[in-house]
Amino acid sequence: MRARDKAAVSALRTTLAALDNAEAVPLDEAALKGVALENAPVGAGATEAVRQELSEGTVAEMVRAEAAERLEAAEQLTAPAHADRAERLRAEAAVLLRFLEEPGPGVA
Repeated sequence: MRARDKAAVSALRTTLAALDNAEAVPLDEAALKGVALENAPVGAGATEAVRQELSEGTVAEMVRAEAAERLEAAEQLTAPAHADRAERLRAEAAVLLRFLEEPGPGVA
């Protein structure tokens, strides 16, 4: 049971990081050039940017891609020495795919 939890934690952490990165707003290089330090914004939240919102479909697509990536990597680990790693990747993919199958909170 412990190994199953580690696989779930690993899969969820990396997938949440990928989703977080996808929500980031790209920096505008032109806006960053030539800004003098004394003209830089100051104060709490002065440099905060509104993050992009991902649609439910985009999130599901990214979770599927993360699961597919793990399954593909597991298939490539054919040496007996890598059997444990391949099994862990399959377990991580199963965790992610299970989230796609289950209805979300508040869905009847």
